Amino acid sequence: MSLLGGIRPPITVLSVLLLALAGFTAFSLGTLREDRLPQAVLTSQQHFAEDGAIALRASLDESVTDLNRAASLFSTGATVAPDAVLDRIGSVYQKWRGTAVVEIASGRLLAARGENLPLTAVDRGGLSREGGLAPRMVTLANGETRLLTLSLLDWKDQPQQLLVASSSLRFPGISLGNFRSIAVVGADGTVLSTDGIPEPEMVLTDLQRADVKRDTKQLASFSRTAARKARAHPLTVKEPGSGGFPGVSGSLTGGQWGGERAAAGYARLAGPEPGVGTHATSLELTVVAMVSVAQNPARTSDAFAGLVLAAALLLVGALVVALLVATVQRPLISLFLESRRLTRGDLTRPVTVPRGAEAARIAAALERLRGRLMDGRPADRATAAPPARARRRRTGARTLLAVCAVLLLAWCAPLGLLVNRAGDDVVVPQQLVNDQRERTDTLNDRIRRALNEGQADLLSVASLMDKDTGPQHMTTVLERTAQEHLRYGSLYVLDSAGKALAQAGGHPRAPFGKGPRKEPVTLYDGAKEPVIVATAEIPGREGAAVVGEFRIDFLNSLLRRPGLGEIRVVDAKHRVIGSNSGYRAFEKLDDERLDALVTGSALKVGMSPRPGSILYRSGGDHVIAAAAPFVGGGAAKPLDWTVVSWQSAKGLAIHEYSLQNRTVLAGLLGLAVGAACLGWLQVVVVAPLRELARRAEALADGDRRTVLYPRHHDEVGAVTRSLEIIRQQLQLQQHQRKQAGGAPSDPAGRN
Repeated sequence: MSLLGGIRPPITVLSVLLLALAGFTAFSLGTLREDRLPQAVLTSQQHFAEDGAIALRASLDESVTDLNRAASLFSTGATVAPDAVLDRIGSVYQKWRGTAVVEIASGRLLAARGENLPLTAVDRGGLSREGGLAPRMVTLANGETRLLTLSLLDWKDQPQQLLVASSSLRFPGISLGNFRSIAVVGADGTVLSTDGIPEPEMVLTDLQRADVKRDTKQLASFSRTAARKARAHPLTVKEPGSGGFPGVSGSLTGGQWGGERAAAGYARLAGPEPGVGTHATSLELTVVAMVSVAQNPARTSDAFAGLVLAAALLLVGALVVALLVATVQRPLISLFLESRRLTRGDLTRPVTVPRGAEAARIAAALERLRGRLMDGRPADRATAAPPARARRRRTGARTLLAVCAVLLLAWCAPLGLLVNRAGDDVVVPQQLVNDQRERTDTLNDRIRRALNEGQADLLSVASLMDKDTGPQHMTTVLERTAQEHLRYGSLYVLDSAGKALAQAGGHPRAPFGKGPRKEPVTLYDGAKEPVIVATAEIPGREGAAVVGEFRIDFLNSLLRRPGLGEIRVVDAKHRVIGSNSGYRAFEKLDDERLDALVTGSALKVGMSPRPGSILYRSGGDHVIAAAAPFVGGGAAKPLDWTVVSWQSAKGLAIHEYSLQNRTVLAGLLGLAVGAACLGWLQVVVVAPLRELARRAEALADGDRRTVLYPRHHDEVGAVTRSLEIIRQQLQLQQHQRKQAGGAPSDPAGRN
C-alpha cells in the first residue's frame, strides 16, 4: 500500500490533528492568569524607543551632512575668512553648541563661536587616514558628552583648515509626556545623556528626591541591560516576517512600587534601510525610554471554558472518526479481503455484503461474479443481488463525509462567531492612549523640523550667492545640493520678475508667477499632488531667491512608524497632504470624530495648542486616535498643519482581544483540519470508490471488454485489480467454453 494512500492515513492524520487541536484549545483558551502589564504596553514602549532612535539618528546624520555641505560650498568659491565662515553658519543653523576653525598644520585656533571645544581630542595627524573625519564623542570636564563633527575647508594656495562643530546628545523634539524619561546609552551601558528625570537639587521634598534616586537607578539598570541586548544581530532577535524598525529593539520590565511597574523600551541606532550604516550608527548608541505604568488588578480567566471546548472537540472528533471507521474503512477493508479471496479461487463461500452504499454495491457485484465463475452458473437466489430497479438506496460515502463536515463545523463555527467575543467591557490601558498622543506629537515635530531643515539648507545655498554670481555657478551649487539632499524634487533660482536663472532636478510643478514667494515654506495646491515650496532670499540680490520643491514621497516616508496605525497630515482646511498608506490628495478625513479631534487640538490651551488623544468605539471596535498640530517655531510653523493618527485596539496585544483571536484561530484550525482530511478522503477514497462501484456493476451485468485500471495503490486500487483479474478469468472461461463447443450460458451472449 502507498504510504500516503489508502483509507487508514487520512483517518489517522485526522485523529492526531484533532487531538493536537484539543490540546491547543485547552492550553491557549484556558490561560489561568492575565499579565498585570499587558504586552501591548510593552510593545508601545519599544515603539517609543524606536521613534527616539530614528529622531536621534536623523538629527546626528543631518548635522554631519549640513556641516560637510557647508564646508564644501565654501571651498568651491573664493577664500572666506574663518570668522565669516562661522558667522554665516551660525546665521543659518542654530543646532550646534559650539563651532571653531583650526589650521591643521599648526593647530592654531583661527575662530570660535559658542562653548569651548575640546580640540585636544582631535588627532590632527590622523585626519588623512580612513575615517579620520568621522564624528566622535568626547567627555567634557563637567561629565557631559559632546559629539564633535569635523569637515575640511580647502582653498587653492591656502593652508587646509578644519571646521569643528559640537552638539549634545539630546533628542530633538521628543514628546515625553508625564512621568517618562529617556536616555542615550553608549556601547558599554554608560548613560551619556538623560531627559525627563529632574536633578536632585531641582526637587523640593524628600519623597520627590527618593523618587528621583529610584528612577535614576532603574534607568541605569535598564541601560546596562539594553546595551547588552542591543549587541545582537537584528536577524537573530526579530521574529520571522516582522518589519518596521530595521535595527535591534525590544522591551524590558523593572521593579514595582505603589501599584506601578517600570517598563522600558530600547532601540539601537540603525540606518534608514536594513544593513545600511551611517555616521550616527557607527557610534553604537542605544536609546532607552522608561515609564511607570499602573498595573491591572489580577484577573483570572475562565479556564473551565477552554477545557469544555477541548472536551467537546474530543467528543466530536471521536464521533467523526468512529463514523468513518465503521462506515468507510471497515467495509472497504472487507471488500479488499473478499476480492482477494475470489481471485485466489475460493468460490465456495458467499461474499459478505458490508454496510454502506458503495461497498454494498461492489459486494453484490462480487457475489454475482462469484456465481459466474462457478461453472458459469448464476449465484444462489439467497445470495444473489436483486435487479438494479429493486436495489435499495443507501447512504453513500459522500453523504457520510458531509455529515462529518457538519459535525466539525458545529464545533468550529461558534468559536469564530460566538465564543470569547470582546465586547464593551474591553479594558484598553490608558498608557496606550497616552503613548499614541506622545508619539504622534513626536512625529509631528519631526515633520516640522524636516521642513525647517530643508529651508535652512536653501538659506545656506543662498548665502553663497550674491549679485555677481553667474548662472553656471548657480547651477553647479544647485546640482550638488540636489545630489546631497534627496528631499528636493526640483531646485531653481528666480529673479525678482519670476524668471528662472538656474535650475536642477526635475521640472518645477509650482508656477513661477511674478516673482519668488514671500513665505519661507508654503503649500501649492494647484497640481495633482501637493507641492511644498521653500524659498530663501539671496542676500544682496533684491527680489531673487533660491526655491526648492519638496518631494511628496519625502514627506510620506517620514510617516512610516510601526505601531501608530493610519497616519495623515492635514492642512488648516483638514485636507489630506500626506499619508503612510494609499490616499487621494486633498481629500477630507472620512470620520467626523477624527475631524473634531483635529479641530479640538488646534485650540490654544495656555500659550499654544496641545496634542490630544481619544478612545472611542467605531463599528464595534475600540479606536485609539491622536492629533498634534504644528506648535514649534521655524519656517514651517505658518503652514498650520496637523498630524493625526488612529488605530484599532483589536490589533493590539490586549487580553480580551488576544483571547478572542486565539479562539478564532482555534476555530479556523478546526476548519482547516476538517477540510484537509475530509478532502483527502474524498479525492483518494470516496471518488474512486464510487467509480469502482459503477464499474463493478457493469462487469457483473456482462461488460467484459472494459479494462479496469486502478488509480492508486491502496485498498480501492487492490479491489480494482481483483475485479480486473476476475474479468480476465471470465473471458478465459468463455474462450474455453467456445473451444469446447459448449453453448454460452448467457442467451444474450455477454458472458
